[in-house]
Amino acid sequence: MFREMRRNRQALSAGDASALLEAGTSGVLAVAGDDGYPYAVPLSYACDREGERIWFHCARSGHKLDAVRRCEKASFCVIVQDQIVPEKYTTHFRSVIAFGRVRELTDEAERRTAALALARKYHPGDSEEHRQSYLDRSWASLCLLELRVEHLTGKQARELAEASS
Repeated sequence: MFREMRRNRQALSAGDASALLEAGTSGVLAVAGDDGYPYAVPLSYACDREGERIWFHCARSGHKLDAVRRCEKASFCVIVQDQIVPEKYTTHFRSVIAFGRVRELTDEAERRTAALALARKYHPGDSEEHRQSYLDRSWASLCLLELRVEHLTGKQARELAEASS
């Protein structure tokens, strides 16, 4: 169903790809937008430790949510390293792409899991009490999405792959 990576010597192991996904702080969600145009939007995210679920928050209306409701299939790309090497006309990069299906979370327990994962990722030093208080105040207006990962690939620059062999 999913294509094999063309430059498979640069492929990361499943564990390394999951670790990159967890380490990243932002990525680009690509969905089927209006009139057949792709719609790619940069987002903050959090994921579970296994790299099986990726969570986002969003407004209760808008292009992204309309697209997800119309077609659940999506991809999410995270670039964790991108060091320009001008003298070689290249970059030393590490990236990961997840393919899967996105859904709006409606179950209260699932919403709480996603919201707490996002809060812990972006403010790890916050107290649980303050975190809960903040979530309680914004809970009614919070819309949360989950991408259930069906396929995950990671890739790194040839130079980085050779250095780690």
